[in-house]
Amino acid sequence: MDLQDFIVKFAELFDEKDVSEFEADTEFKALDGWSSLFALSVIGMIDEEYGVTIKGSDVRESETIEDLFHVVKRLKG
Repeated sequence: MDLQDFIVKFAELFDEKDVSEFEADTEFKALDGWSSLFALSVIGMIDEEYGVTIKGSDVRESETIEDLFHVVKRLKG
C-alpha cells in the first residue's frame, strides 16, 4: 500500500479539483465541497480499493489524508 497511490485515489473523488492540489498533509475536511456525502464516498473507495471497512469515527478523527492512510494501513494489517 502506497501513500501516493492513496492520495491519487482520494483526489479522484473530487471531480472539480486537480490531483496536484492534494498532498499527504492536506486537511481534507477543509476542502471546498467536503461533506458527509464525500465522507461516505471516501469510506466506499477505501472498502472497494483496499478491502478495508473504516468507520465514520475514523474519518472524523483523521485530519489529513496521511492520517486516514495510516488508519487504512493499520486495519489492513
